[in-house]
Amino acid sequence: MRCWLLLLLLGFALTPLHAEDGYRLWLRYDAIKDQPKRQQYLSQLSSIYIDDENTAAKNELTIALSGLLEKKPVFTPAASAGLIITTAKNISDKKIKSALTAANDEGYVIGWQHNKLFITANTNAGLLYGTFRLIQLIQQNESLNNLFITNSPSLHHRILNHWDNLDRSVERGYAGQSLWKWHLLPGYIDPRYRDYARANASVGINGTVLTNVNANARVLTDTYLKKAAALADVFRPYHIRVYLTARFSAPIEIGGLRTADPLDPEVKRWWKNKAAEIYQLIPDFGGFLVKANSEGQPGPQDYQRSHADGANMLAEALAPHGGIVMWRAFVYSHETPDDRAKQAYTEFKPLDGKFLPNVILQVKNGAIDFQPREPFHPLFGAMPQTPLMMEVQLTQEYLGAASHLVYLAPLFKEVLDADTYQPVAGNSVASVLQKNKNGGIAGVANIGDERNWCGHPFAQSNWFAFGRLAWNPAISSKEIAREWIRLTFGNNATVANTLTPMLLQSRETAVNYMTPLGLHHIMAYGHHYGPGPWVANKPRADWTSVYYHRADSTGIGFDRTATGSNALSQYAAGAQRQWENPATCDEKFLLWFHHVPWNHRMQSGRNLWEEICYRYNTGVSEVRDMQTKWHKLKPYIDEERFEQVRMLLNIQEENAVLWRDACVAYFQTFSRQPLPANYPQPAHSLDYYQQQNFYYMPGNPG
Repeated sequence: MRCWLLLLLLGFALTPLHAEDGYRLWLRYDAIKDQPKRQQYLSQLSSIYIDDENTAAKNELTIALSGLLEKKPVFTPAASAGLIITTAKNISDKKIKSALTAANDEGYVIGWQHNKLFITANTNAGLLYGTFRLIQLIQQNESLNNLFITNSPSLHHRILNHWDNLDRSVERGYAGQSLWKWHLLPGYIDPRYRDYARANASVGINGTVLTNVNANARVLTDTYLKKAAALADVFRPYHIRVYLTARFSAPIEIGGLRTADPLDPEVKRWWKNKAAEIYQLIPDFGGFLVKANSEGQPGPQDYQRSHADGANMLAEALAPHGGIVMWRAFVYSHETPDDRAKQAYTEFKPLDGKFLPNVILQVKNGAIDFQPREPFHPLFGAMPQTPLMMEVQLTQEYLGAASHLVYLAPLFKEVLDADTYQPVAGNSVASVLQKNKNGGIAGVANIGDERNWCGHPFAQSNWFAFGRLAWNPAISSKEIAREWIRLTFGNNATVANTLTPMLLQSRETAVNYMTPLGLHHIMAYGHHYGPGPWVANKPRADWTSVYYHRADSTGIGFDRTATGSNALSQYAAGAQRQWENPATCDEKFLLWFHHVPWNHRMQSGRNLWEEICYRYNTGVSEVRDMQTKWHKLKPYIDEERFEQVRMLLNIQEENAVLWRDACVAYFQTFSRQPLPANYPQPAHSLDYYQQQNFYYMPGNPG
C-alpha cells in the first residue's frame, strides 16, 4: 500500500498527465538547471534522517528532491545523515534549543549544528511546515549555507471556507464544481484530495470548512458524516482539521424535534449527542461554522434569543471535545431600515464578553460585503473580550470572477495593517486577531475541480497569499508575490521583475475601473459580474446599487457622518478624525463616507466628476499595460499558460472598457458635465449598457 501511495505522489510531481496546465500550483519540482547549486544541494542533502511518524514530510521530500535534484533521497540513521528532521531529542545546540523554546506548537527552526542541517520543532506539524519551507528555498535556488530560520504562525486558526454544496455546485465559485465528490465518498478517495492537503500545508493552512455557510442540514446525518470522516483521514497527516457548517434548524430538519430553540433542553441534548457522534467518526474534528439569522438563514432570533445564546449552545456541545464555533457576524435585518454598514456592529457590540471561550466571532474584512475596497470593519478593536476571526474572500465575487487578474494580498494587507485606534486591543487589525489565542483568519476558497484549481492561473496567487499572511500578517505583499512567481513560473529574473509590479498594481487597477474613490456595491444584480450602477427596485433597498452610491444632481456618495447614517461613530475617535471631513478624508474612501458635490476640488486639481472619469480611464489603461507586459514574457512562459492568461487578459480588458463606459454614461446623467476632451466617449447609449446581462454566470446557483 505504501509503495502504491509513493508512486502516486511521485507521479503528481514528475509525470503530470498535462504538461503545464497549472495543476502543480507552486509545488513545481522541476530539475534545477543551475548545476553548481544542484551539486551543492546534493552534497548537503545526500542522506536524510526523519522521525518515523512524519510520513507526510518524508513523502514530500521524496517527491521534491527526486524532481529538483533528479535523485531519490536516501534515508539513514541520524548519525550518518546530512539533514536531520526531528523534534528536540537530537538537538544539543544551544542556539537551536533556545529558538525552539520560543517557538509555538506549530513553529519550527531550520539551522546548522556540527555540519548537519536540522529541521526541528516542538510538534510533527512544525516539522512538516519546516520541511515545506526548506523545499521552497531549494525551489528558489537559495543558499542553505549558514542558514538559520525560526518561524511560528502568528494566528492559531488559518482556515479555508468552502462555499460548496452537496450537489457539487459552489456558491460564488468560478473554477468548476466542488472538489468533494460526495456521491463517491467514502468508498472512493480522489488522489486530488491529498494534493489539496499538500498545497494547504505548504503555506501553513491548518483547517478547512467543507460546506457552504448557507448550510444543508443533511451534512450532519450519519451518511455524510462518514464521507466527511474519509476526507479528514486524508487531511490528518497534513495537520488540517475538518470543520462543517451547522444549519441552526437541523434539530427540526433531521432530528425530528419541534423546535431549535437554543435554550430548550431537548435541543441542547440533541446537539451534544450530535457532537459526540461526530467525534466518534472524526476525533480531531475542528467544530462548526454558523451563519444564522442572515439572508434568510434560521437562527436563535427566530426564538427571541440572542446570537450569544445560539453560539453558546453549540459551544457547550463541542467544548468537551476541544471544538470551536465560528459564528459569522455578517447579519443584517430584513426589518431594520438602518445603514447596512452599521448593523453587524449594532448587533454584536453589546454581546462582547457574553460568548463562551470556544466561540470565535467571524467578521468580514469590511462592513458591506467583500467589495474591491472597504474600510476595515468597525468591530475590529471594538470587542476586546471576544476572540475574532477575520473573513476575507479569495474567490473574486466582486472582482471579475476568475476572468480578471487581481492579486489580493494588497487588499488583505490594507485591512490587516489598518490602525483601529483602539489601544485596549492593540492598534492594527492584525494585532486584534492575534490578541486572543483563538484568533484567526478565514478565506472563502477560490478552488474548484478545474485542472488548474482556481480557473485563472494567477488566482492561485491569492490562495498562496492567504496562507502566507495567515501565518505571518507582517510579511509584505511584494515578498509574497515574488515568492509565488518564482515557485510558479521559475527563477528567471525577467519574469519576476515584470510580474511582481504587475501583481502589486492589479488590485488598484480593478478598483479604478470598477469602484474608484470609495464607490461600492454597484455591480450587476445577483451574480455581481459587470457594472450595474443603475440597479434599483429590488426586494430590499440594500440589494440595489442606488442605495450605495446615492448619485443625484448635487453629487454622489453615501453620507455616513453625523449628518447622514452616522456609521462613522462606530469607529474609534482616531479613525473618525481621518474620515469625518471630506476636505481631509483619504480619497480612496471619500464616497464611502461622504456625499460629495460634483465640483468638489480633488487633490489632483480636478473636480470630482473629472476625477471619476480619470480613474475609470486609468483602470482601462492599466489593464492594457498588463497585456503589453504579459506579451513581452512570451519567450519565458510555457505556451499553455501563456495563451490562457493572454485570452483572460483580453476578457479583462473588454470588461474594464464596459465598466468604464457604462459607469461614465450613467453617472453623467447626474453630473450633467461633459467628459474631459482627452477621454473617449462611451461606444453605446446608456440604454445599451443597461440591457447587458451575463446570463448563467457560475457561482450563484438558483
